[in-house]
Amino acid sequence: MDISATLVIKQHLIDPEICIRCNTCEAICPVGAITHDDRNYVVDADKCNLCMHCISPCPTGSIDNWRTMPRVKAYSPEVQLTWDELPAELSTEQLAEDGVSDCAAQVVEAVALDAAASSTGGLAGESSFNSAQYGASIPPWSAAHAYTNLYGPKASEKTITATVTGNVRVTEVGKEYDTHHIVLDFGAMPFPVLEGQSIGVIPPGTDDLGRAHHARQYSIASPRNGERPGYNNLSLTVKRVLEDHQGQPVRGVASNYLCDLQVGDKVQVMGPFGASFLMPNHPRSSIVMICTGTGSAPMRAMTEWRRRLRASAKFEGGKLMLFFGARTKEELPYFGPLQSLPKDFMDTTFAFSRTPGQPKKYVQDAMRERAADLAPLLKDPNTFFYVCGLKSMEEGVVLALRDVASQAGLDWEALGASLKKEGRLHLETY
Repeated sequence: MDISATLVIKQHLIDPEICIRCNTCEAICPVGAITHDDRNYVVDADKCNLCMHCISPCPTGSIDNWRTMPRVKAYSPEVQLTWDELPAELSTEQLAEDGVSDCAAQVVEAVALDAAASSTGGLAGESSFNSAQYGASIPPWSAAHAYTNLYGPKASEKTITATVTGNVRVTEVGKEYDTHHIVLDFGAMPFPVLEGQSIGVIPPGTDDLGRAHHARQYSIASPRNGERPGYNNLSLTVKRVLEDHQGQPVRGVASNYLCDLQVGDKVQVMGPFGASFLMPNHPRSSIVMICTGTGSAPMRAMTEWRRRLRASAKFEGGKLMLFFGARTKEELPYFGPLQSLPKDFMDTTFAFSRTPGQPKKYVQDAMRERAADLAPLLKDPNTFFYVCGLKSMEEGVVLALRDVASQAGLDWEALGASLKKEGRLHLETY
């Protein structure tokens, strides 16, 4: 190998123009190489091992960008956080000025490909539980075809304009838990979506540095034939963000914009996004949904589609099971409508962590309590599991599934691998 190749890297970069900040890449990276601020997601060249785990789950393809660089000139995370677009590839002449020959660049390309092919996706001796490794990046075999990236920075149509036709609060009044159900109509413009997909919403205006706001991602809360059946519309579940995950005061740009929208207002939309977090469509297929807060959006979409199919007597569905967590029942979106669903339609378990006078209970605790009911579903190849909510819940939920499997005498490593390979366990946390 040309010795100069050791001074050259194939640097992994994320395109800020296309990225919708869904956090999939950071959540799935087994070595902690990806991080973000309130604007950009970036890759640390000193940590990235080219394992490629983040490539296929990315809904927009923004993750699949590379630059041949002298190692000493690699773009730092701090520099990447300032970008509005990717820098151009270095020319052969520019590389030559830094002592990088064509041969060295070709060797780096080959080494990068070899590393990607042989990587196990983890650190040697890694002992911490990596829940993301069990998440599927392919949809169930019977899922409908998903259209993606019809509108966006790299599409011929940059965005599509939607009209607000509804904005209703779906949590009880309280300063810390203002959640809205928002309906967007696309008129005659095609915008086909499926349950489990998401869209990007672009808030108007600019940030503190005068840059246009980037798109924020929101899961679709309505089924494929519209929030109102037969209409070209969809719904979102949006919580007004007034503090960050550490409890520090912050005013979410997109969430406050959306929650304040009035009927008739216009919204710029990108997407749709997502081709794996999709529901099965074959008869007698069962769905287990585990969510917290606004992570209920895709679960509402799936539930409503199954409810409409059931009402039309055109589909023989399997079991629907929901584990839904919130701090209190007052903060739980759609609590009232969920209570009115027929018991023979969906098996619902709530978990509240801040009910006065009651012990804390999280969704993973509720899952362990229902181990006898979950174990047969884990064994059943026609059952599909969906997890959506804050990143902090993911590990606990997957560990609960592991404990349920082990308690039932199942080999979790073999089962976990099959859940991923067969598109049966889907993780969408942020």
